[in-house]
Amino acid sequence: MSRLVVKLGGAVAETGAEPVLALIARGDQVCVVHGAGPQISAEMARRGLEVSFVNGRRVTTAETLAVVRESLAKVNGELVAAIGEAAIGLMGDEIGLEAEQVPELGLVGNPRPSAPPAVVSALEMDQIPVVAPLARGPLNVNADEAAAMLAVGIGADRILFLTDVPGLLLGGETVRSIRVEEAETLLSSGVLEGGILPKLSAAVHAAKNGVQAEIGETAVIV
Repeated sequence: MSRLVVKLGGAVAETGAEPVLALIARGDQVCVVHGAGPQISAEMARRGLEVSFVNGRRVTTAETLAVVRESLAKVNGELVAAIGEAAIGLMGDEIGLEAEQVPELGLVGNPRPSAPPAVVSALEMDQIPVVAPLARGPLNVNADEAAAMLAVGIGADRILFLTDVPGLLLGGETVRSIRVEEAETLLSSGVLEGGILPKLSAAVHAAKNGVQAEIGETAVIV
């Protein structure tokens, strides 16, 4: 039996239950971490709040954090309902996810490896923990980074980032595999922008800590 972390982006939250259920059917232990980026941005725009990102991470004020929590809670509930009765919804700050605050981004944290008892016990009881990426504080945590640090903390065999693109795209083509060293060079080159930055960085951290990492069809290998 393999232990997996599946990270679902907000853009694929509506269809995210299907691949999770397929993995469960294989007999794997699966922990889900999800984002809610599009939902948060849409709600902020509706309220007339400024949307600002730095290197793919959302600048978060107290007012923004309230929107983040509401949006994450809504997506979390929808995913739990779609996955079924074995799923259990968990808010990261309530179960003890740890992060170090990044002052220049406001109420944002860099997550640390952690193994919340609520997640570990759920997996051991054949449940499917569905985790919203908030950390103690509370702090807003990028869902990709939260998923990677949770995967390291719980000793996952594999982390799979599911998104609305097929994988890492370079020159319009999907990269089938990339070595950690190449990925780190690419990340520091300034060529990439947007959401792929924290996703690839998270995959690199996971891979360097012994977790097999895949971004869609792209394997990040040591």
